[in-house]
Amino acid sequence: MSPTLVIALIGGYFLMLIIIARLTSRGANTQTFFTANRQSPWYLVAFGMIGASLSGVTFISVPGEVGNSFFSYFQVVIGYLLGYLVIATVLMPLYYRLNLVSIYGYLEQRFGFWSYKTGSGFFLLSRVVGASFRLFLVAIVLQTALFDAFGIPFWVSVMVTILLIWVYTFKGGIKTIVWTDTLQTLFMLTAVTVTIFIIIREMDWSLGEAISNIQESEMSKIFYWDWGSARFFPKQFISGALIAIVMTGLDQDMMQKNLTCRNLKEAQKNIFGFSVVLIFANLLFLGMGALLFIYAESKGIEIPARTDTLYPLLALNHLGTFAGVVFLLGIIAAAYSSADSALTALTTAFCVDFLNFEKKEEAEKKKTRLKVHIGFSVLLFLVILVFNAINDDSVINSIFKAAGYTYGPLLGLFSFGLLTKRSVMDKYVLPVCLAAPILSYFIDLASGSWFGFFILALNGALTFIGLFLISKKG
Repeated sequence: MSPTLVIALIGGYFLMLIIIARLTSRGANTQTFFTANRQSPWYLVAFGMIGASLSGVTFISVPGEVGNSFFSYFQVVIGYLLGYLVIATVLMPLYYRLNLVSIYGYLEQRFGFWSYKTGSGFFLLSRVVGASFRLFLVAIVLQTALFDAFGIPFWVSVMVTILLIWVYTFKGGIKTIVWTDTLQTLFMLTAVTVTIFIIIREMDWSLGEAISNIQESEMSKIFYWDWGSARFFPKQFISGALIAIVMTGLDQDMMQKNLTCRNLKEAQKNIFGFSVVLIFANLLFLGMGALLFIYAESKGIEIPARTDTLYPLLALNHLGTFAGVVFLLGIIAAAYSSADSALTALTTAFCVDFLNFEKKEEAEKKKTRLKVHIGFSVLLFLVILVFNAINDDSVINSIFKAAGYTYGPLLGLFSFGLLTKRSVMDKYVLPVCLAAPILSYFIDLASGSWFGFFILALNGALTFIGLFLISKKG
């Protein structure tokens, strides 16, 4: 693909986002930025959340991981359904009843000051790491498709990636994101569907023949019953449920979208609708992954050592210009649909949870919010550069590995608050939440990495036990 075509695609795409941002940010204030004035249609939020949940990681890493672990990831996806059921029936009613802007306000009401700050702090850490991983992917694609041709270094790709997000989110915040996520989800799912049909055409198959070839391939294996394996179904299923709870239900980024719905009933409709469609969307990505490996093998194309790069390699170099165009639009949409809301959620959590934002005047709020927004943009930039220097693993595994350690304390805090009526010695909550991930790491190390994604359950359980030890009745 020529650099001119790439520039035109990216320019046209972001022009659409900026137009949406201008339309949705008219008359926007701090309340609009944080809650969209709680006027978002539930079906719009549900569709947009598909893109935010899948993200650039799913777009590239899930198809790439098919070559390593086959369809075993779908065991985790099945577990999502149980997690979303808990979110819709337990967490959403709680958040709406307390009328929260930051969901970690619950921890202050339930336990106290240090629990509140600890919960929000772990979210900030988790989301900075997760958003950086996701933006890292799109920066790699921009580098390969555009900047390498001009000899421009990687850090410039990263800077441009983050700057583009900042331009269309700094004013309208979550209200803008609800609408841009809808557009980005549409682009992403269209890209995957079109790619699948391009591969089918290249292989001279019908759709039925393609499905049959995937089913006959060893890559289509879903269920694993060896209890000593990290892919053991019960571990993967429970991990999927817990991942959904912590990365959606206990995550300010995802919940901030849900809390823009008009009422609890609409927010629950959003969760149920979104969860069902997400299952089929993940199957689509896994199927595409199998087709990518089958196509590469049939054409004698060497599989790259980092399988994350297989999809971009084939789309940009082997499947034709149209496939390259579709891929670029898809990966940009996928990466930005999660990263833009992450930047807004980080700004929201820090302002509300650490800066006593509600006590400030509107003019001061706007000024402070802008500074925080810029600050987190710079932080993401630096973390991405660090990740680029040290990452040597599939990004999908890296993200869930990081999530297991950083979201575990949140899982322990919320579950202890909801499942018990005990009070804790608030000043000891932070040490407990720091000790649990460290202990989890050494247990996993001693077990030969037996836990896999299940490390989240271990981490949450250790946090729960630690909280019990510093608690009393009442």
